[in-house]
Amino acid sequence: MKKLLLLSSSRYRDNAYLAQPLAMVRDFLPSGIRKAVFIPYAGVTISHSVYHRMVAEALQPLNLDITNITDMQDPIKAVQAAELILVGGGNTFQLLASLYDQKLIDAIQNKVDAGTPYIGWSAGSNMAGPTICTTNDMPIVCPPSFNALNLVPYQINPHFTDATLPGHNGESRSQRLAEYLTVAQDQRVIALPEGCCIKVEGEQHTYHGDTDGKVLRYQVDAVTLKDGDDVLNA
Repeated sequence: MKKLLLLSSSRYRDNAYLAQPLAMVRDFLPSGIRKAVFIPYAGVTISHSVYHRMVAEALQPLNLDITNITDMQDPIKAVQAAELILVGGGNTFQLLASLYDQKLIDAIQNKVDAGTPYIGWSAGSNMAGPTICTTNDMPIVCPPSFNALNLVPYQINPHFTDATLPGHNGESRSQRLAEYLTVAQDQRVIALPEGCCIKVEGEQHTYHGDTDGKVLRYQVDAVTLKDGDDVLNA
């Protein structure tokens, strides 16, 4: 049974790093899990070792043994041996390019399909969809493909907001996602505001958060997602 926890962000409002979702992560994890592998490839302006230390310190209350995949001689074997996969945020293009470079796409897909829990935030959540085409990030590198892990059958837009700046004439987030849906009319996008997440347990995909999310489709009115709603059937 697939188990995924897809967090919009690592921070929420003024909370410390990964503090807001900590209780949900604890409830999400099956008992007995200890060995986790952390994938820090999305980190660009932070070293992978510092990033790993940040995550390990934030999740210390969970008593996990978190290995930095970049410290391992064989990343594929590191994924295959993991009891939990953690994928951090940062730049989605850098993350995807690195997963292709290390030949980890199939390895992660196979592990998650076999029931290994996957927790991602920001870019790590975007990576769980069919493609990264609904990321908010700049394409600072060019991955071989935009095709991502395809662990869930919908696109994700983390950090979603409808806020606009007075006097700013660039496209809103909703307008940019409408552009995507215009050229990918059979797709749908889960707009995931900060502090919210999607929990996947087998065929049950549940929205969680105090802020309403959205399901966006081509030329169809947006469907509002509230805490506890079924994402697949919304």
